[in-house]
Amino acid sequence: MLVSAQQGHPGSVLSQIEILVSLFYGDIMRYEKNNPNSKTRDKIIISKGHSAMGLYPIFADLGYFDKNELNKFGTTKGFLRIFGNINIPGIDATSGSLGHGPGIGAGYALAAKHDNSNQRTFVIVSEGEMYEGSIWETALFASHNKLDNLVLILDRNNKIILGDTEDLVALEPIQNKWESFGFKAIRVNGHSFGELMNAFSNIGSTNGKPLIIIADTVKGKGISFMENEPSWHYWQGLNDNQLKMAREDLKKIDDR
Repeated sequence: MLVSAQQGHPGSVLSQIEILVSLFYGDIMRYEKNNPNSKTRDKIIISKGHSAMGLYPIFADLGYFDKNELNKFGTTKGFLRIFGNINIPGIDATSGSLGHGPGIGAGYALAAKHDNSNQRTFVIVSEGEMYEGSIWETALFASHNKLDNLVLILDRNNKIILGDTEDLVALEPIQNKWESFGFKAIRVNGHSFGELMNAFSNIGSTNGKPLIIIADTVKGKGISFMENEPSWHYWQGLNDNQLKMAREDLKKIDDR
């Protein structure tokens, strides 16, 4: 998809793959195949909207839209945009301006409480969004309203466009910060299905606290020359040798 469109954000997409796979294929998310408009399905928001394309192959697999749309990603011929928006089946919030996803998710979670619904809302956020005041306003709101049906997943690859967060404005100890705002915070290896699934098993048993899973990840995970490189936040194009190497790297993961 990235090669075809010649645009996108590979580093941020690749760091969240195991998170999304765990949610949708690990019996965590509630959904109906072929029905993105189900009123009972859980909500999913990619707050770091530049990586929303990670959902598109999953939604196509679930029958939310024709798989041929994947070939039109990022073009005027299709409806799959670089940034997710609510015109795309399955996308629950238009995102892109960082820091808004948790607030929208908290609204969905509060509405579900008012409706006596068991619907949950999952929001994937980036560490760059921790620099946004709206994130911490939402944390106060979610804790105050005991939104234990709200689950944040922090894709903690430590990298933003300018470099490493700890060299710019340090975020650690990030787990302690979220706990001080009233969340149950769990830290895991974000590329370990076992650790992610164990963390998700805490949903519904947090004694009224919203849950955040801090997933330690690698930006550009799976493609050797992209890993931990802030420059691959944006698509830079690949020469023939790089494209061959990238596909070989991904095949090694697939073979495992």
